[in-house]
Amino acid sequence: MSTNQIKQQEIDTVLWAACDTFRGVMDASDYKNYILVMLFLKYISDTWAEHYDKLKEQFGDDEERIIRRLERERFKLPKGCSFYDLYAERQATNLGEIINVALEQIEDGNKEKLQGVFRNIDFNSESALGQTKDRNARLKHLLEDFNNPKLDLRPSRTGNLDVIGNAYEYLIARFAAGAGKKAGEFYTPAEVSQLLAELLDPKPGERICDPACGSGSLLIKCGNQVKNKGSNDFALYGQEVNGSTWALAKMNMFLHGMDSARIEWGNTLKDPKLLENDTTMKFEVVTANPPFSLDKWGIEEAAVDPYNRFHRGLPPKSKGDYAFISHMIETITMENARVGVVVPHGVLFRSSSEGEIRTKLIDENLLDAVVGLPGNLFYGTGIPTAIMVFKRGRKTTDVIFIDASREFQNNKNQNKLSREHLDKIISTYREKKVLDKYSYLATLEEIKENDYNLNIPRYVDTFEEEEPVDIPAVQKDIEQLEGELDELRGKMNGYLKELGF
Repeated sequence: MSTNQIKQQEIDTVLWAACDTFRGVMDASDYKNYILVMLFLKYISDTWAEHYDKLKEQFGDDEERIIRRLERERFKLPKGCSFYDLYAERQATNLGEIINVALEQIEDGNKEKLQGVFRNIDFNSESALGQTKDRNARLKHLLEDFNNPKLDLRPSRTGNLDVIGNAYEYLIARFAAGAGKKAGEFYTPAEVSQLLAELLDPKPGERICDPACGSGSLLIKCGNQVKNKGSNDFALYGQEVNGSTWALAKMNMFLHGMDSARIEWGNTLKDPKLLENDTTMKFEVVTANPPFSLDKWGIEEAAVDPYNRFHRGLPPKSKGDYAFISHMIETITMENARVGVVVPHGVLFRSSSEGEIRTKLIDENLLDAVVGLPGNLFYGTGIPTAIMVFKRGRKTTDVIFIDASREFQNNKNQNKLSREHLDKIISTYREKKVLDKYSYLATLEEIKENDYNLNIPRYVDTFEEEEPVDIPAVQKDIEQLEGELDELRGKMNGYLKELGF
């Protein structure tokens, strides 16, 4: 890396400092949108400026030709809408309105990639940013923070697109830490996304979908998994119910160079948007970290679902876990397709309608693996979770159970999975290895004998034998301690008498 290239930590530090403009004014779950949109605008402005300068060397003062070439090869950045145009207006009394107009024009100029992305963000909002004087001051500070020379995001400085994408994900992770329970709406820890991507191992030419895609990090990890094989031949699809989170996903895709991804806005269970030939689209890989045990998920609509996604049964109206699983399995192709989903442990053993659905999935030989994860991996909840992997066209009926719940990095606020932990899980899964107190390859007959209960301790024996207790030695220690205690009491009484007590 050349000496003038920016380091990831430099970008992260400047961006996090810029958040001071909003701390104490609104929650991280709210102000993240303002910071991330400004990061997006700064990046495309710096990218545009650098490519403009290069084309100017080639075409001279032929402004029209330069702009046409930029718009054809990159994107449209309308005149007066760059970050630097807004920075020049930072003293304006209607600054919020000026920013809104600029974003609207950028969106209109790039409808295919960015349509609707900024509709849920209002830089002129009194309720979010305060009355005019305070609002203008905050926006002025925000523009000044992003004008920091250390935040020069030209491609020649960043080296590659992933530096910016990584900064974006860094901020999302930090916002998730501050957002508490709301974090689950937009963020899956990077190592969990990486684990899912490697378990499912997308191949060139495959279509990959996340029906609860949040900010899109899991889809990006899956796309990178294909890129690591030396191919750009893959297609990403997603749907997200939260409007502002959907916008984050669109911008995240853009910043990672995956802006051809189709990300829809809407409720996957009640109103799936990814349709083809009058039914749900089919994918080779479907993966998600859906909301845990979602209440009021839409049982009424599911009962009359036109796509017959819930033919194995209707999950309880207060727990939507199997609704997502059912949707995911019904949207994979018939051959060599995989599903990977993060679930709370109750999904593995709860009875009634969930038990009936689970039984049918196992009898259809769809379940391939159950991986127990450590607790406290996810922001906003400390509960332990698991990953369930389903596959069509399996050659065996055995199911690999992996208990990875006890192997993690114990950080201050959140537990983490290291690269070493991921490698152990992946190799155990791929090779179907049986490891003492870690994994077990269960037959279908064993699962049936357990009444289709998938609770991991039923299959992976993690019981640790306690060392035998030497009763005579313990009794001797107790007698010795009692003797020492009597001696101390005697000394204490002597001291008290000397003091007149």
